[in-house]
Amino acid sequence: MAATVSFKVPAPHGASDVSVSYARVGRGEPLVLLHGIGHHLQAWDPVVDILATERDVISVDLPGFGASPALPHGLPYDLATTTSVLGALFEALELGRPHVAGNSLGGLLALELGREKLARSVTVFSPAGFWTEAERRYAFTVLLAMRGIAQRIPERVVRRLSRTAAGRTALTSTIYARPGRRSAEAVVAETRALAAATGFGATLRAGTTVRFTDDLPGLPVTVAWGTRDRILVRRQGVRAKQLIPHARLVRLPGCGHVPMNDDPALVARVILDGSH
Repeated sequence: MAATVSFKVPAPHGASDVSVSYARVGRGEPLVLLHGIGHHLQAWDPVVDILATERDVISVDLPGFGASPALPHGLPYDLATTTSVLGALFEALELGRPHVAGNSLGGLLALELGREKLARSVTVFSPAGFWTEAERRYAFTVLLAMRGIAQRIPERVVRRLSRTAAGRTALTSTIYARPGRRSAEAVVAETRALAAATGFGATLRAGTTVRFTDDLPGLPVTVAWGTRDRILVRRQGVRAKQLIPHARLVRLPGCGHVPMNDDPALVARVILDGSH
């Protein structure tokens, strides 16, 4: 069951109250899971039970996504602000320096948390920020098209399509290499989450100038990329390895941009191996 925690973060005119929705299960060292733009914490559902056998797993809805409210007026959806919010969340939940795993936008945020010395280890799946300008424009065009479709298609049509593997493929094949594995209920919920995400536009705009260019010395880093990623092409993983030479670069055969659905056992093993 999801819970909500509220805390204060610095703002231009004093501290602001921020609320974040999260789910927590398992025992062991804390592990925080961060989803991609337009998604929600349920993106990690296929791997949570596996991870929870060895970790205290905290899945987070980023501000303005899933069940987490939008950021208060005056707080931008940029990397610095969101990293600050996540650091305050770690304090509120008394996590210390947790292990952090992230996908896409969540991967970029995980790396930022590592750069700010707020993470014990970082494992990222197709992280944003290692693109060329042409690759970024392509990815943003795809994401905007997905958002537009999610907002325009009636929910009754989404529900009808989600009942068949072919329909789930039509709705989610951009992010999943094996969309037929996703349940009908999950497809309906994530399509609704993409359409309703209040932080989507501002987050995408803030990302137009983002590049991750720093090494992370002394921090265990794993970079994993699906061989069938249709949003952030896998050569960006080689670029990440060049920038973070000590990182472990892992190939995910047959996986798409959101690999947790495509091969849960492999993704869980990559996270557990990277968070020792």
